[in-house]
Amino acid sequence: MAQDATHLVYGLEDVPPPPQAALAAIQHVLAAIVGIATPSLIIGATLGLGEHVPYLIAMSFFVSGVATFIQCRRIGPVGSGLLSLQGTSFAFLGAILAAGFAVKSAGGSPEDILAMIFGLCLVGCAVEIVLSLFLDRLKRIITPTVTGIVITVIGLSLVGSAFTDFAGGTSAGDALGSPLNLVIGAIVIAVILTMTFAGPPMLRISAIMIGLVAGTVISGLFGMVSLAPLSNVQFFAVPVPFKYGFDFDLGLFIPIAFLYLVTAIETSGDLTANSILSGQPVEGPLYLERIKGGILGDGINSGIAAIFNTFPNTTFSQNNGVIQMTGVASRHVGYWVSAFLVVMGLFPVVGTFFLMIPKPVLGGATLVLFGTIAVAGIRILASEPIDQRRTYIMAISFGLSIGVILVPAASQQLPDLIRQVVATPITLAGLSATVLSLVIPARTEAAPDNDETLPPAAGPA
Repeated sequence: MAQDATHLVYGLEDVPPPPQAALAAIQHVLAAIVGIATPSLIIGATLGLGEHVPYLIAMSFFVSGVATFIQCRRIGPVGSGLLSLQGTSFAFLGAILAAGFAVKSAGGSPEDILAMIFGLCLVGCAVEIVLSLFLDRLKRIITPTVTGIVITVIGLSLVGSAFTDFAGGTSAGDALGSPLNLVIGAIVIAVILTMTFAGPPMLRISAIMIGLVAGTVISGLFGMVSLAPLSNVQFFAVPVPFKYGFDFDLGLFIPIAFLYLVTAIETSGDLTANSILSGQPVEGPLYLERIKGGILGDGINSGIAAIFNTFPNTTFSQNNGVIQMTGVASRHVGYWVSAFLVVMGLFPVVGTFFLMIPKPVLGGATLVLFGTIAVAGIRILASEPIDQRRTYIMAISFGLSIGVILVPAASQQLPDLIRQVVATPITLAGLSATVLSLVIPARTEAAPDNDETLPPAAGPA
């Protein structure tokens, strides 16, 4: 598929001047910071890990920085060589919490809980590493149809959290959806659009950051900026391998092992979207080499995460939206992103400032970013003719995954292992698209003009 890279200000191998590179990198960090920190916050709060939570968050940033460098730099066969940011994966939350509760119910301490979680994740990363070695034999699975569906559902599934923030966030209470929250979120969107289409490349590169700064300043005038995150923050964090030890249980391992398989599919989708936005091919040897390297990097980086006391890493799809908005696809920007994240990990007080951004401001920016992810998926789906076979693969996959988003309680009576799979829209979309692609035979002959098209619209004869 021919790629159009005319929208790019800086291509994959371009080296932007330091000011532009730093500015673009800051926007990637702003787009990812909440996603990197939130899983640690949720796991820590739910399992009652108390005093360990700030350290877990710090290590999330530190490992994300190291992992991002590996992905962007491509060390040997490891890494995609794209501007691909790594961060803590949300996909593992259910399985990790289940493992944590199992240890807790057996009388385990917070240290015991973390030793078990990180032990399971360290062994599980081998699943993704091994899968990456055989990826070239899975061409019937890694197709534009499957990856397009997964990317579209990733964007759509993230829009819910973005819109919640847009309206004030889950902690807003009665203020959720207040006119002030909605107006501030709308102002952020308007600023981003104005900067993007104003013309000068520098404004386009800084559009997201300008929107966030403008929104935060306006929010501050209404007393919406809280300094609470700065209280009792740890100033410096030392990365200590296996700080909490290592433990393993086969029964708790199976759900996590399966999620590494699912993560590989999600990563292939993210990297395909990244390739499109970066003006790179999405078929052929180079494309396959990037996907294999990216998934291998995903697995190795998750192993590094477990060693340094944080949770599995994966490619962050929201950063594809930043590439789309800024027009900066240079992998050299990833080195700046990596440096910023490592510093935030070593000095947690730095990252805490980013957490002071009010929810409506963050929601306005992420609503745009997540929407562009869905559009990237649609572009992949539109890259091939939508014949009858692809129509029904898309229809069923979208129906199931969006159905789970709209009616999350539909899977609550299923066994835990099955529920953890089908209750996640991204997982369900990837699996259903993969199974249907394998089961429904592809037409090998040229289809009649009136047979292999979309169902005709109803109308007069």
